[in-house]
Amino acid sequence: MRRFSLPATFLFLLAVVPAHAHVGSPDVFCEGNAGPYHLFVTIRVPQVIPGVAEIQVHTESPDIRTVQVVPLRLTGPGSNFPPTPDLATSSKDDPQFFTASLWLMEWGALQVRILVDGPQGKGELSVPVPSFAQRTMPMQKSLGALLLVLMLVLSVGVISIVGACVREGNLEPSEIPAPRNKRAAKWVMAASAVAVLAILYLARAWWGLEAQNFQRRVDFYKSPVAQATLVNGNRLVIRAKHENPRWYDYVKMEELLPDHDHLMHLFLIRSPGLDSMWHLHPDRMADGTFAEDLPAMPEGRYEIFADIVDKRGYPWTLVGSIDMPQINGKLTPGDDSSWSGAPLSASPGNSTISQLSGGGRIVWQCASAPLKANVPLEFKFSVQEEHGNPAQDMQPYMGMAGHAEFVRSDFSVFAHLHPAGSVSMAALELAQTGLPASSPMQAPMPMPMPAATVPISPEVRFPYGFPQPGDYRIFLQIKHSGRIDTGVFDARVQ
Repeated sequence: MRRFSLPATFLFLLAVVPAHAHVGSPDVFCEGNAGPYHLFVTIRVPQVIPGVAEIQVHTESPDIRTVQVVPLRLTGPGSNFPPTPDLATSSKDDPQFFTASLWLMEWGALQVRILVDGPQGKGELSVPVPSFAQRTMPMQKSLGALLLVLMLVLSVGVISIVGACVREGNLEPSEIPAPRNKRAAKWVMAASAVAVLAILYLARAWWGLEAQNFQRRVDFYKSPVAQATLVNGNRLVIRAKHENPRWYDYVKMEELLPDHDHLMHLFLIRSPGLDSMWHLHPDRMADGTFAEDLPAMPEGRYEIFADIVDKRGYPWTLVGSIDMPQINGKLTPGDDSSWSGAPLSASPGNSTISQLSGGGRIVWQCASAPLKANVPLEFKFSVQEEHGNPAQDMQPYMGMAGHAEFVRSDFSVFAHLHPAGSVSMAALELAQTGLPASSPMQAPMPMPMPAATVPISPEVRFPYGFPQPGDYRIFLQIKHSGRIDTGVFDARVQ
């Protein structure tokens, strides 16, 4: 496992809450090509919108001259007119590491375009970013106290100034105000006090209305509920449920974008031990629900994570749970996969070898140093044959070298990854459509999907960073010799 960032502290990484595209993992990790330059990109999404996103770019080329970043919409007119890009700063300790800060002013599906200039020419890579406020940030008590004192001082000052103007505004120097002026000043100060109180009341009401609107947007972008029902003993029906009725106008099930040729990626993970996992692909029904005839499954409580991508390229993860009896279904067909084994609690710490059903194994090339939260990493897995030789029969699994799911023991974190990172491929394709194709080195996709006839490397890599400490289970699906296998690894993160 290779680190590709320098230690950094971010003021807003204070808590992790349910996010979209993934659960509890809001940051974006992407690996791809900006023309001839290979990049590792990490985008720390701000906790509030508008807010500042922290951008980290690590290049494999040591002679990059400049890196620029610019935010814009993922689709629509705003995706064609980028503002002036900001120049990223090169690290003094690592000339291949660049950082920048960008204001994200809008909600929804955005992209951050990376512009690279070097000796091999220019290149661009667009990284899709789900822009949403993760929570309402509370005001610091010290700042609130300071603002309260300033408000009282200003209010008293305004009332006093108005009274002084009425009482002494027309007097000559050293002239004493008449009793009539003093009485008038008192009446005007009383009226001014009422006006100031009215202004403060209206300002508080306006602030409360803005806070409610902001919270409504926060709630709007929270993960929808996966309402699951078991029909006829083994048919699972899933319906997206959201507390805001406007969500159904924004996300229309008949307009979803296929991601890896599937409209939904459904993950069923048995709790509490994470000892069984199914990666399924339900079909969409005419009424917008999704349905899947389940394979054979043991009884238990299953946590549901269902990934979809709306027409704007914004990824959502439906979250739910269901208690199921023993299912006597058929074998998983097509791209569906499954795994069952020991529970997570039985093997605390890091496990680096996972035996496969066909006699081979997958080895996680994990560094000996403890795993840290909020540190971007590159996870490397080597697929080996039974006698330890690199596997020669690797095949694309849904167009990629592999798929991985990172799940925290309490299910507060779920991330579905592939070698291009944590972004959905549907959104990634949309992001690349606006890039110039004038350079022969500029690929339309940052990481082209391999064809079935192209040899696949036995080494599979994923860029990612654990969002919080805890125990995690990593599920890795690969395809070889026409069979889909799942390797499982446990990790303890500090």
